[in-house]
Amino acid sequence: MKKLNILLVALLGLTAISAQASVANAEKLIMIYNTQAKAVNPEYAGPTVADGKFFFNRKVKLGNGKEMACASCHTANPADKGKNVVTGKSIEPLSPVVNTKRFSDFEKVEAKFTQHCTEIIGSDCTAAEKASYITYVLTEKTPTPKK
Repeated sequence: MKKLNILLVALLGLTAISAQASVANAEKLIMIYNTQAKAVNPEYAGPTVADGKFFFNRKVKLGNGKEMACASCHTANPADKGKNVVTGKSIEPLSPVVNTKRFSDFEKVEAKFTQHCTEIIGSDCTAAEKASYITYVLTEKTPTPKK
């Protein structure tokens, strides 16, 4: 029993370290995007949770007439599992506090931003939008309770 308790404590510790690492990585990405945004616009004041939440929930009319937002697939709470509205495929939570794999690879993050921004808004997102998006996602730490 004592060995099991030690093993459980060790596993919980690794999970906490992993979550901290993914949050730290997300914060690094915010700094990178913030620097890029300031290079484009020296007046840029920096990312905000409000801007990120607005961007995440902003509905854009697609060429087929349907409206889409990041929240359409990722749900209104980035700490929840989502579901692709086209394929029905399950999507792991965006929040790096809940999903320690999020924001772990800069190239993958960049590729996903490019893919999804182009699909939804018709062009790549700006560095300022990306910084605010991640800033907002970091604030969502608790999945919605199941009813």
